[in-house]
Amino acid sequence: QVQLVESGGGLVQTGGSLRLSCAASERTSRYYDMGWFRQAPGKEREFVTAMASSGRTVYADSVKGRFTISRGNAKNSMYLQMNSLKPEDTAVYYCAAHEARYSTVVPTTIRAYDYWGQGTQVTVSS
Repeated sequence: QVQLVESGGGLVQTGGSLRLSCAASERTSRYYDMGWFRQAPGKEREFVTAMASSGRTVYADSVKGRFTISRGNAKNSMYLQMNSLKPEDTAVYYCAAHEARYSTVVPTTIRAYDYWGQGTQVTVSS
């Protein structure tokens, strides 16, 4: 089973930046759609951004222009660059992966993903 591990979370001030990383347990020849979700205390997990195996990306309106999703040269890693952070970005951030043959459609729903990391805390102070 694929294991995902997030890292890079922390405490930053409003307007600051963080870069989150997500590493899979091992490389495979399979195609994966990969995404980031977040969950604030008392709220449901919500979509942040994702990249289909084709490279196509989608961003939630709340993070457009501020966050950037990318993949490493190795297909078992992905990143989330977060700039101009706001207090409302405070949440536990989760990376997720969906196994697919090849996808040009970017999945944005929780149920579309097969594998999840345990999350990394991001706190933005005002």
